[in-house]
Amino acid sequence: MIREVNHLHLNPLMDYIDGQTLTPMVKLHASISNPNTHEPLQQQRATTESFIEQAIDAAVRVHRTGVWRSLPADERAQLLEQIADELEKRQEEIATIEALTSGIVIRQTRALARLVPLEFRQAAKQARFAGKNLSLSSKVEIQRVPWGPVALITPWGGAAAAAAHKVANALAAGCPVILKPSEWSPHSSAILAEVIAAVNLPAGVFQLVHGGPDVGAKLVSDPRVKAVSFSGGINAGRTVAQLCATDLKPLQMELGGVNAMIVLDDADLDATAEGVVTALTTLNGAWRRGLGRLLVHRSRYHTLLRRVLDRLETQNIGDSLAPESDMGPLIHAGHLQVVQDMRDRLMEHGGVVHVAGKLPDMPGYFMEPTLITNCNPADSLEEILGPVAAVHMFKDEAEAILLANQPQSGAICYVYSADEERAQTLAQEIEAASISINGVSLYGLHPHAPRAGWGWSGLGEAGVIESFRFFTGTRTIGSAGG
Repeated sequence: MIREVNHLHLNPLMDYIDGQTLTPMVKLHASISNPNTHEPLQQQRATTESFIEQAIDAAVRVHRTGVWRSLPADERAQLLEQIADELEKRQEEIATIEALTSGIVIRQTRALARLVPLEFRQAAKQARFAGKNLSLSSKVEIQRVPWGPVALITPWGGAAAAAAHKVANALAAGCPVILKPSEWSPHSSAILAEVIAAVNLPAGVFQLVHGGPDVGAKLVSDPRVKAVSFSGGINAGRTVAQLCATDLKPLQMELGGVNAMIVLDDADLDATAEGVVTALTTLNGAWRRGLGRLLVHRSRYHTLLRRVLDRLETQNIGDSLAPESDMGPLIHAGHLQVVQDMRDRLMEHGGVVHVAGKLPDMPGYFMEPTLITNCNPADSLEEILGPVAAVHMFKDEAEAILLANQPQSGAICYVYSADEERAQTLAQEIEAASISINGVSLYGLHPHAPRAGWGWSGLGEAGVIESFRFFTGTRTIGSAGG
């Protein structure tokens, strides 16, 4: 997908609609840039309304004729495994394009790229087993049937892995798919489209369109689109939810939130400091499980702060394409400005900024990892989506739970304690979808652990089993009295 890696040129964006490769004709005002250097790489483009209409018509035709949903599950699974085989060969290309366009360091984009073929292999297993009918008796059967055309909208961070998860499970379930990636990092989805096209699925089964929120809104609001899977920010998520509400269509939504980390008075401070740095800097802080609020027992507060800052001093902030970089630039100037403005707002409310690490001698959208102390907890409840976190002190576990349990903090909560049983007991009181004890990982707690949405972190569940089931509805057929 990169025509000349050394010169950082991108291949032209292409739509994939009803089996045809087409050029998105609408030129947008912004450019996809190299966030390390500010260098414009390619003008953003959007799919025309007529092409979007054509894509929806094709998806409806595919569902109505049953050319995909009626295919035996094992045959669908075999096609998904063929896609996975081809994606195995494109992992480095996916990792490079995402590091170039998103600013996420290549060490992390390589880890995410390894998930891309795995998503199709896991979905193939679901097609074979999770889609089987269940007999309640000799006369009554429960079926899992695909909803029909689905719209999939993915974020700019971890774009390929997010797209692969949604696309693979929707196809496994028997749904025709229309994918719209973020206009800021669409090229890894183009690689996915190239691979799927080479496998020769029936025309209209998988389609790719491009553009900003207006294109997403057109897809989501169309009554012919029967379900929506969205990953992104909270404000965009609210808009998507409102549009889906009109037709009461199923919505799977993975958002962010202001995730808390609770550090108890017996925590191993070296391990905790490592966890803070990982949560603060992974994906440049712009990830669903990133750190928003660091809640520290008053007896460990000052010591932990010093250790975290010392650890941040060793972080290599640099070119996202360099293997030695630990953290790269934010994706574009607008996002950097938003993160800086939110940091400054906390400072205006009395916050004291603590930074560590040296910015590279590069003109990109770089920002030091930042901790902010001395601000009121009521002022740190807005998601920042960057390497910035507020630090608050608590006197006992009851206060820690009160600080952690906010509507904005529903994706994950981290707990650090030398006593795992104590941490497990505390976890029972935390209102979050996932509780991670004594560790932070890019991959989460377990490959098969569901990613649920609590509070402002989303709606429904995503996961190996959960996403397949989301794209299907339950239908019961039988004889009365059976």
